[in-house]
Amino acid sequence: MATPTLAPSARHLLSAEGFTRVVHLVQRDNDGVEEALATRIVDESLRFVVAAGQSTGRHLRPSKAVDMGWHALILHTAMYRELCSSLGRFIDHRPETLRRDADTLDRTMEAIREAGYEPDACLWGPLADTEIQAGDCMHTECTEGGSACAAPPA
Repeated sequence: MATPTLAPSARHLLSAEGFTRVVHLVQRDNDGVEEALATRIVDESLRFVVAAGQSTGRHLRPSKAVDMGWHALILHTAMYRELCSSLGRFIDHRPETLRRDADTLDRTMEAIREAGYEPDACLWGPLADTEIQAGDCMHTECTEGGSACAAPPA
């Protein structure tokens, strides 16, 4: 599969070293994820966090693929706190009762566009939300059928 050209990237939101550390954590915690894919996942998770920070009154949620990057980013707590501070709002990771449906993903991708980014369609499509088992949240509060982690409305 060819890597799509995406503009702009959000990786400038982290230092080069920080971005690399998050990419390596995605790889370490998700068997079989190669560095090129992990890089795309982390970049997309940054786009998601920016969109969630700018979106008010709408529930957004990552695909399972993007959630892998968001989890890795959150585990770097100081870096994540600094990122959210630069965005003007802390983005909590909360298991929600939102269903994994196309409307929620479409709403999230639209919020990413409104934030000035073009979503990586390969990381938001149906396969990215159903077949990447390693990225599924396993919170006990999540609904049956997988993660429903979402950015809460402002």
